[in-house]
Amino acid sequence: MDLMKALTSQYMKDELPVVRVGDTVRVHVKIKEGSRERVQVFEGTVVAKKHGGIEESFTVRRLSYGVGCEKVFPIHAPNIVKVETVRRGKVRRAKLYYLRDRLGKAAKVKERV
Repeated sequence: MDLMKALTSQYMKDELPVVRVGDTVRVHVKIKEGSRERVQVFEGTVVAKKHGGIEESFTVRRLSYGVGCEKVFPIHAPNIVKVETVRRGKVRRAKLYYLRDRLGKAAKVKERV
């Protein structure tokens, strides 16, 4: 077990972004296209957080043109430049999968003050 920890600790990030379920976040992802690199922003609501350690990830959901789009981002991935919180959400669930069935105002999460 200590060998596994020693192996994975070198790939883990020192400063982790504070991401909670229900928050609206803006994830900056580094995308490589041929020899060029650019940063693409994906903004949406955090629907779930999974696992821990090196394989920790969070799922972000957004609605674009009436179609739901979810992306899973590993927290320790080197292609994630930064994660900034736009607004904090007040939720009572660990997983917000029920938002998949909702559209428009019904899919909104209340803001935590």
